[in-house]
Amino acid sequence: MLRENGVMLNLSPPRTMTFVISFVLIGLAVASLYMRIPTIGPTVMKFRNWFFIGAYVVLALGVVSKSL
Repeated sequence: MLRENGVMLNLSPPRTMTFVISFVLIGLAVASLYMRIPTIGPTVMKFRNWFFIGAYVVLALGVVSKSL
């Protein structure tokens, strides 16, 4: 990927906490497909697509940003 001025983006591996947060969001969304989650289940089922999108965005920001 190139920036506007032709410089390559510096990508870095995400921090462990960023990866864990993304993994938890994906895990909740996938688990809501197959099982009933007691406390937050209705919210996860209602906004499942946003959990998937949020997990991807968190992980993408972790790769692009060095501080996440």
